[in-house]
Amino acid sequence: MKHKASRDLYAYWNTLRGTRLAPERSEIDPGSIRGALGDTIMLARERGQEASFRLAGTRVCALFCRELKNNAFQPLFDSVSRRELDQLLDHVAEDSVGFVASLSASVVDRPPVQLELVLLPLFQRGASDGRLIGVLAPASPPSWLGVQPVQSLRLNTWRHVGPQLDEAVVPRYVDLPAELAGPNFPPSPPAYRGLKVFTGGRA
Repeated sequence: MKHKASRDLYAYWNTLRGTRLAPERSEIDPGSIRGALGDTIMLARERGQEASFRLAGTRVCALFCRELKNNAFQPLFDSVSRRELDQLLDHVAEDSVGFVASLSASVVDRPPVQLELVLLPLFQRGASDGRLIGVLAPASPPSWLGVQPVQSLRLNTWRHVGPQLDEAVVPRYVDLPAELAGPNFPPSPPAYRGLKVFTGGRA
């Protein structure tokens, strides 16, 4: 995860869940992720149907120059990406794992902008009910933010994130000491389209 909002939200989600696969959505406290709220999204989706926005932060709405709440999520993507995105969303719901993806955003008369998307499952009474929380954010705010809308998104690469990667990738919701944040900190596994890569394993 490259964006600070993504890392902050994942660390918070990871801490809330404890030993569970995902936290309860009633446990989410917006005040605890106030720094990431502008880039935060919450989706609701039933299997076989399009996801819809239940929440979209101000910076997310500014990317599209409109309010996104209650709007469908998949139509923001090009036709090729939608098919793969549907499969990813099914996987999140069935296996209670999240994913992080790199996206390209097309804008009229502007070069494409690179975005990061993170989506993580939430539970209701201990089971998945199709709610997801995540982040949709550019690497740096473009100069046209809030003036020219993103026309469509393209899914580039992605990888799953979840409890199985905790020890190697993401710390709990604490600030790392400086000596652990440097080059000796274990690197994230490489991302490949459609594959999961885990470091180590049986000899």
